[in-house]
Amino acid sequence: MIDQAFAHSFANEWIEAWNNHDLEQVLSHYADDFEMHSPVIAQIAGEPSGMLQGKQAVGAYWSQALQLLPDLQFELITVLAGVSSITLYYRGALDRLAAEVFHFGPDGKVVKAFAHYGV
Repeated sequence: MIDQAFAHSFANEWIEAWNNHDLEQVLSHYADDFEMHSPVIAQIAGEPSGMLQGKQAVGAYWSQALQLLPDLQFELITVLAGVSSITLYYRGALDRLAAEVFHFGPDGKVVKAFAHYGV
């Protein structure tokens, strides 16, 4: 079970790492072979499935995204906790609303993440 303390700690660390553009700190929250699902992957990384696997592939994609958006800042709106997952609802790039769902393994690292964006 995800408890409130873990959920808020993860959310605050994740948002802070992104706002500092500290890619290594962002990636520290993920398992080595995690899956990232996002419609932006298709746009930036050119992967039509919208899915990348592993820190190396996702790190390269996020590095490219940070270069394209040098002023990127996230504003956390709320944190939602589930059984083995957390959803962060935040304002992201280009002032767009986003919800990201993180599924955690037994070691507390993200094994799958799904990003959703306001249309």
